[in-house]
Amino acid sequence: MRQFELIEAVKAYDPTADEALLNKAYVYAMKMHGSQLRASGDPYFAHPIQVAGILTDYKLDTATIVTALLHDVVEDTSATRDDIAEMFGEEIAVLVEGVTKLSRLELQAEHTRQAENLRKFILAISRDVRVLLVKLADRLHNMRTLQYVKPEKRERISRETLEVYAPLGRSIGIHSIASELEELAFEHLNATARTAIMRRLEALKLEHGSAITRVSSEIERVLAEGGLKARVKGREKTPYSIWRKLQRKAVGFSSLSDIYGFRVIVESEDDCYRSLGIIHRIWPMVPDRFKDFISTPKSNNYRSLHTTVIGPAGMKIEMQIRTEAMDRVAEDGVAAHWRYKNQSYGLDREAMQADGGRDPLLNLRHLVQVVEHGEGGEDWVEHAKLEMYLEQVFVFTPKGKLITLPRGGMPLDFAYAVHTDVGDTAVGVKINGELKPMRTALQNGDVVEIIRGSKAEVPTDWRSLTVTGRARSAIRRHIRVSEREEFIRLGRVSLEQTLAQHGKSLKDVTLKAALETLTVATEDDLLDAVGRGRIAVSKVAEILFPALKGQIQGSGERKRLQDSSARLFVRGSGLTPGVSIHFADCCCPVPGDRIVGIHEVVGADGVDTGLTVHTIDCQSLADYADDDTVWRDMQWTPQAETDAMGSVRLHATIQHAPGVLGQVATTIGEAGGNILNLSMSHRQHDFFDVELDVEVKDARHATMIVAALRANPKVDVVDRVRG
Repeated sequence: MRQFELIEAVKAYDPTADEALLNKAYVYAMKMHGSQLRASGDPYFAHPIQVAGILTDYKLDTATIVTALLHDVVEDTSATRDDIAEMFGEEIAVLVEGVTKLSRLELQAEHTRQAENLRKFILAISRDVRVLLVKLADRLHNMRTLQYVKPEKRERISRETLEVYAPLGRSIGIHSIASELEELAFEHLNATARTAIMRRLEALKLEHGSAITRVSSEIERVLAEGGLKARVKGREKTPYSIWRKLQRKAVGFSSLSDIYGFRVIVESEDDCYRSLGIIHRIWPMVPDRFKDFISTPKSNNYRSLHTTVIGPAGMKIEMQIRTEAMDRVAEDGVAAHWRYKNQSYGLDREAMQADGGRDPLLNLRHLVQVVEHGEGGEDWVEHAKLEMYLEQVFVFTPKGKLITLPRGGMPLDFAYAVHTDVGDTAVGVKINGELKPMRTALQNGDVVEIIRGSKAEVPTDWRSLTVTGRARSAIRRHIRVSEREEFIRLGRVSLEQTLAQHGKSLKDVTLKAALETLTVATEDDLLDAVGRGRIAVSKVAEILFPALKGQIQGSGERKRLQDSSARLFVRGSGLTPGVSIHFADCCCPVPGDRIVGIHEVVGADGVDTGLTVHTIDCQSLADYADDDTVWRDMQWTPQAETDAMGSVRLHATIQHAPGVLGQVATTIGEAGGNILNLSMSHRQHDFFDVELDVEVKDARHATMIVAALRANPKVDVVDRVRG
């Protein structure tokens, strides 16, 4: 895009645009970047021009376009923030500074740094949404040219795009950018799966011919006969959206019913509902597939009616019915509301709220709440990403206030969304006027009333009754406090017992010498570290009583170290020191699974079999349903998320065809899995069953492998074995 073309593009939607400022920014950026080159060999200045061009498609204000042109000059040239402020004004300097800070926050693989960077990232973009808009356009152009980047860096950038940038784009409603980011990232992260899905889509085109054109014309004809003028746009679902459905649903590609989607655009909101009535009279609706996002908009202002019907030729088709204005917001989100008003051009908040009745920027502020309530970055970072990405459910307080939660949200998530104090004092719940368990998943339209106690007292096992980062962070704080107290007691008892075995006592000394030698701040910190096994009790004892050096080799010390090692990857409340921990063979828990422990003492002699860790949905747990005494609440430690490897058992039904097992093995290998064991059974003429033990990093890795296998047309069914 040349200089005059950029100016014309901006002036086309904003005749008041400051042409001189745009020209000045264009020339300055070109001068500052000079002879710099991109990885592709193109002049570097081509990048900020393309970013600015992307933003003109969304009709953004002059300050945002100028920021796009200048967004890399502070990062990559000798220009300073003060230079930008002097030449272009404080507003643009603030925006450029915001984008520059985001550019420096590469979300590295190392967990603690990644968490802190995501924290700063969310806080930065919540102050001015234009910073995020420029960054999204910047990331989009970088993804379009990612093939020129080294493979290892390409994978990191793609994963960061999929986990952070695309969800953030959706959180402010910019579906068009988010979808393209997802497709580009998917292509680099899992080219094999994407190619397999695209081949299946091509096969469907051959099978159904011009189905999209025929069905679109038929819908328009039916609505016209009912007196409604409509424009119908048909499309195939994107490969990445299909991939996500393969991950979420336990079905193969052939069982997905809504590969095709149709958008019905009508003139008014009344026409949306009239169209729905006509369509449902002509074609039967698929039960439980109707959603009204007009009366209850999504939190990013998305408004539309959704339905799935058995349409022409018996095809299951998904329809979205909306007005032109709703369609603009659905595609462009917050960017749809930049317009000329009151002799100035900018974000029209009144129109934005009139379209959906709510400010979509509240989504970013909700993420800020997750940041502010989180203490351990390793713990909350995944939940923050999750909340950006999950579908939503809409529920109400008894007074009619709308509360938006991720799908699968439970009463404690609702309580903490209302207020931290409500969550901390929650003891029960009424849903639609009826007492319900706290484990109940909330549904759209539920009226939720939290029953509160007189004081904050959160059971440690309630963390499993939440999905949101805010709720989990609050509960985690309670767990941290109680766990720390428990480890301090354990550390004190271990130290006292060790000293007593050698005729010594803590009463005879202070811990000051140990604090200084081991560089620990407080006595409680020291005892906590001893209790957790981070500092050997023998080392502390020998510092306090040097005469004991070399004498402490007792079984108590070895036993405590064994306990500490056993607790390396799982932790929980009420664990008895000395009890062995092992993972159940029936469900094969791996990091990321929700887990529970079963502690059994069996036989007449009361033999302690130790604590067995199961996944929360393991079928074997039914054997213990009537005995509350054996259950223990368990969680994975942060160390498990980074250091542990595990294996999962997969059961698959596969078509009896030459080379199919080789395809399965290749798919698993390309997805980063390792087959440890394989056995076949129930061999029939057309199909056979196979069980595979596959080494994986975590539950998410296992889900990815399952989805990759489901994309293979010769794999009929594949599921993870759960007991």
